[in-house]
Parts: sequence; C-alpha cells; structure tokens
Amino acid sequence: MAKVIAIAERVRSSRRHRSIVVGAMLVLGFGVLTSVSAVPQPATDNPPPTLQDTGLYADFDTLQVNPGHLAFAPQYPLWSDGATKRRWISLPAGAAIDGSDPDAWVFPIGTRFWKEFSFNGQKVETRYLERKADGQWLYAAYAWNADGREAQLVPAKGKRGAYPLAGGRSHTIPGVTDCKACHQGGLSEVLGFSTLQLSPERDPRAVHAELRPEPGIDLRALVDRGLLVGLPQNLLDDPPRIMAATATERAALGYMHGNCGHCHNDRGSLQNIGLVLRQDVGSADQPAVASTVGQPVKKPAPGQSPDAVLRVEPGHADRSGLTQRVSSRYPALQMPPLGTELVDDEAVALLYRWIAEKGASAQQAHLDREGR
Repeated sequence: MAKVIAIAERVRSSRRHRSIVVGAMLVLGFGVLTSVSAVPQPATDNPPPTLQDTGLYADFDTLQVNPGHLAFAPQYPLWSDGATKRRWISLPAGAAIDGSDPDAWVFPIGTRFWKEFSFNGQKVETRYLERKADGQWLYAAYAWNADGREAQLVPAKGKRGAYPLAGGRSHTIPGVTDCKACHQGGLSEVLGFSTLQLSPERDPRAVHAELRPEPGIDLRALVDRGLLVGLPQNLLDDPPRIMAATATERAALGYMHGNCGHCHNDRGSLQNIGLVLRQDVGSADQPAVASTVGQPVKKPAPGQSPDAVLRVEPGHADRSGLTQRVSSRYPALQMPPLGTELVDDEAVALLYRWIAEKGASAQQAHLDREGR
C-alpha cells in the first residue's frame, strides 16, 4: 500500500498520469505491477461541442437516430450501476473492419461509436468514440439536461453528481483519462464490439443480458454486409462460445470477460501479474480458471480479510479475494476500480454460485480418488 501511495503522490499534480495510479490499484491483491505501457498521444482534433454535432441523429428534434448507424448489444455487457444502455457503430462508406486477428479487430479511420446511458428512463449521458485520421481514438462524453432535449460536451476531467443513486452516491461521467485507463488495457481500444461479444452463440445465462436490437447485428450479419473482412471462416461455421465446465461457469467467466478482461489479460500492460480474465477466441485452454482457482493472492489489498489467501478458493466465496473485491466499494479494494458506485449484487451472487460449484466438484474429485 505504501508503494501505491508513493506513486499517487508523485503523479497527483498531473492529471494526465492518473492511469498509472489506476494501474497500480488494479493489481493490489492480485500481483505486483512492474511496468505500464505508455499511453498513446491523443488525437489532435477536438470533440464536437454537442452530441448533435457528432452525427448520431438524423433528426435531433425528434431524437431519431440516423438509420445508417448500426445498433448492437454485446452478450456480456459492462455493468454501470444498473444503467440501461443503447449502442451504435458507424463505419465510413466503403470501409470494413479487419477481423484477421479475432481477438483484436482493426477499425477503419472514421469509425464512430456511441453509448447512451439512462437511469429510470432518463437519459443521463452519451459517450462518443471516433478513430481520427492519425489513427488515434478520440474520447468524449455528453451530459443530457434534465428534460432530455440537449446534450453538451463534458469537460475532459468528467462530471461528478450526474445522477443520484442509492445510498447517497451518484453516477459519475468519467473523464478522458478514466476512459483510457480501461480502453487502453489491451490491444484494441474498442470494448464490447468483438468476435466473442457478437457471436450468435449467445449465453442464455449472461448477467444483465440485453435483447439484441433489430435488425440484429452479429458476426454473420457483419460479414454478409461486407463490414467485417478477414475473420477466419471457422468462426462463422462454428460461432465462438466460452469453454466452461458448467452453464454457471460460462456465465461467470463471461461476466469477468466483459467487466474485468479489458485490463486483466495477457496482452496488455497488466499481463505480468498473471491474472487473465479476458476470453481469447483462439485459446485452447481456460486461463481465467487457471489464473484464479486455487491461485494465491500475491499482495492483499487494504480492507481485504486476512483469510482471503486465494484469488478463488473453491467452496469458499466469502474468503476468496476475487469476490471480496467485487463485493466492495471501498476505493482501495473495489473491483472494477472505475465506473461503478454500487455493488453489482446479481454478479456477486453468480460468482458465489460458481465458486460453490468449484468446491463441490473438487470434493467429488477427492472422493473419486479415495474410491468412496
């Protein structure tokens, strides 16, 4: 903890280094961070001053989304304090996504993404991502006014108190640095629009599953429209799904992929801690199980109980490091460290069921070895 505080003190005066502090927080209780990849320089253009100027709507007066934009829903959505979300992608005319690497799609210059957040039917923010001419991604967020008729650009540092939540907490619209802390944790800065997330072999038990908007956009639809090229044919013939021992495990691993894997993977800046929660399409094994079940917590986080010596202890979710962190919103302990103010109770319950299953299977395996 002293090491993390020292890092924070050195960078407190410079907001652009905040991702280093976040990176340090990410590894408490799971491993020691020895290096952080340099953050790419931001695109040179400034974001438009209003959401209307980004081109999302064909008619802003009626809030009619441009029909040329494609609505989509990932099968394992990122949870954001219970927000309802809508998402769209827009590709330049005649351009296509390069899917040659199924785990790191390359998006053409001019690609745009929008993600709208609503709470209790009230639009609160819309996030915007655009790939600029220099190849960098531009990040922006727009805050809606109370009557839902106007959405203005939020300052780069974000906006606190955007919407009241339970327990006196409130939704925060993240700053650009916060966005990059997650989006730049792997090889691709695009999250939620990928081979696994758009697989037609959707997980029926996925936590917080969303209905696919019509017309549905999945791998086959993208390829048929000429919007995705280079994707290996076997992934169309046999759509990817998470390899898991049970349906509960599949859903649990999917939750961790969508909510944790963008930082905890084997290709990004945190790869050295050996916690791999991202699901790679071409993987022949299951690193998310291998790197958690029975694996020791390398450095306990502040607030973690002394008996949480394993990341996942089969049959004992209450003393597993992973569940203690997901179950907490104490800043130095909570996971994910950004983007949520409330505990995701449904996800915690799923992880408890999964860890109970691992305990039962381990006990049965022991009995089988003993010949009982």
